[in-house]
Amino acid sequence: MLLALARGAGSGAAEGSGASAPTAPPVRGEFSGLLTYTAGEYRMVLYALMATGLALLAGSLHAFATRGETGPRYRAASDASALLQLVAFLAYVELFVSWKTSFTLRGERYVPVADTEFDGGMRYADWSVTVPLLAVELLAVCAVTGRRMSVLRGTAVAASFLMILAGFLGAQVLDNGNRVLWLVVWAAVSTVFFLVLYAVLGHAVLAGRDELSPEAYTVLKRATVLLFGAFGVYPLIYLIQQSVGPGSPLVAWALVTQLGFCAADVAAKTWFGVLIHKVAKVRTADDVRAGTGTHAEEVWVSHVKRADAWPPVAAALTGHGARPASLPAHDGHYGGHGRDGTGRDR
Repeated sequence: MLLALARGAGSGAAEGSGASAPTAPPVRGEFSGLLTYTAGEYRMVLYALMATGLALLAGSLHAFATRGETGPRYRAASDASALLQLVAFLAYVELFVSWKTSFTLRGERYVPVADTEFDGGMRYADWSVTVPLLAVELLAVCAVTGRRMSVLRGTAVAASFLMILAGFLGAQVLDNGNRVLWLVVWAAVSTVFFLVLYAVLGHAVLAGRDELSPEAYTVLKRATVLLFGAFGVYPLIYLIQQSVGPGSPLVAWALVTQLGFCAADVAAKTWFGVLIHKVAKVRTADDVRAGTGTHAEEVWVSHVKRADAWPPVAAALTGHGARPASLPAHDGHYGGHGRDGTGRDR
């Protein structure tokens, strides 16, 4: 649909101005900065870059402000989410400025500025930091612990970084991303690390099937599916570089590339962060109710109270006080599948 919209916008503008459709060199690699755009096409990308950056900034601030809603055991997830979204926001500031300064309005079209070029490769610098942190964020709320967690986390961080590095070499460095051979070779190398990352994270999530409460495990699965789906968008866009040519609708593919990356970044970083935060809160409530964890405030999830503060402030000061009784099961969440709020059989 986006491709059809972009084609329509480009052809409509050409007919209205009496000019022929814009052309570009038969290049692969980062070709978005080499094209000529109508005002609408140019502003569409500018809007997407700004909106994505603001969403990432809001997500970072939210993760930082709400980290106290979860138990200390799960706060690494909030810290990773806040940090990775802040890094991504700074990258989008650079992308926005680069797009803004790489084109100039000439007549009714935005044309590339001669002495500069849109720096789309900055996305790889962003991903080199944020993708490993996404792995850390997910693992922080999984049931795996101890040395096993350390091994999985180290493997996931290394695999995610090498996956991005391999893609960067093929798409941006070797022959400026213009040679199909390097694109295919390094795409294959990147895919190996891609599969390793999926295997490690998938194993960690599945390991919590019998350890987590039904609600926590369900939300964790949804977050994992969202992350894996968003990760799958990036190689699909990467393949665009192998298929474009002189006869391709380059402006339309450039819009698909830039808007697709923006949408995937919001889904993989901000939306994913919200779901992981919910998992952390549910697990915090489960721990308090089971007597295996403490929390200084009441735990609320989706406007429903799941656990009382423990220990209460008065009890903590006097050294007295009994553990509060468990809250009644919440329909549709706790108590499902024959388990209580801790994930144990009743």
